[in-house]
Amino acid sequence: MLHTQKNKICLQGLLLAACLAAPFFSFAQSDKMLDQLDSGVAPATDYTTATFKSTRVVNAQSVENLSEGVLDVRIDHRFGPVNEGAYTFFGLDEANTRFQFDYGIKDWLQVGIGRSAVPKSYGGNIKLKILRQSTGKVNMPISLVYNLFTNVDALEYTGPRNNDFVNRLAYVHQVVVGRKFSENFSLELIPTLIHTNLVELSTQQNDQFAFGFAMRQKISKRVSINLEYFYLYPTMSVTDVFTNSLSLGMDIETGGHVFQIFLTNSLAMNENDVILDRSENWLKGGIHLGFNISRVFTVYRPGHHGG
Repeated sequence: MLHTQKNKICLQGLLLAACLAAPFFSFAQSDKMLDQLDSGVAPATDYTTATFKSTRVVNAQSVENLSEGVLDVRIDHRFGPVNEGAYTFFGLDEANTRFQFDYGIKDWLQVGIGRSAVPKSYGGNIKLKILRQSTGKVNMPISLVYNLFTNVDALEYTGPRNNDFVNRLAYVHQVVVGRKFSENFSLELIPTLIHTNLVELSTQQNDQFAFGFAMRQKISKRVSINLEYFYLYPTMSVTDVFTNSLSLGMDIETGGHVFQIFLTNSLAMNENDVILDRSENWLKGGIHLGFNISRVFTVYRPGHHGG
């Protein structure tokens, strides 16, 4: 029996994010800033760059935003699972594709829209950079981003309940807290709240919590190893056969492109389905080879009027 309930305000996600962020904060002045004050030179703020190389780690959002006036065209691809064997050439005969367009309205405000083939859906997101890691005049030990994603189910109508547009909507609220610990290593935490307007069974809950983390280890000037994982908190809609999303891969930077190649147990690519869909088991060969291609274009440069 299908079941719905009204959307509700969930402060737990914000409280969790605050608890996660609190240990990072420190207001002690650096020696560099004190030296600048002694010399009479106004201290400057040095902002951290390239905590991650792309706006996404694999499936997860990173703390990176596009600069103002920059367009990112993304093509994401997942093959079938390798445990299907030689009949599907270990999954390479199958394909799931997502097209994504992200745009930087301001350095702190990014918007995006995309289309996924499996499951058929449209999605859009708003990404706000609230804090940016820095030293000097402003000493901020973390970067903090809020991501709001809205998914629209585009599957064919199968019954009177999902004929209603509102019942096809799902929302994802994420607070991404990240830090670049060294030139080569970065880490982020991703507390997540997902609200689904229409669930399949009466035993399922409309609101579900997940916790993710992602890391980047740079191994050369243009190559890094990435790892991400999402843990979905057990509810009545999650059984002991559920497998959480785990992805391992690398970023390869080639000029204006960032090419990501990886192994993942998640066929889906939009935020809610990556976390809620029953990902396959790595130990049983439920692994998908995938890649993301990101190409950025500068639509305009702020303050540049041409001539």
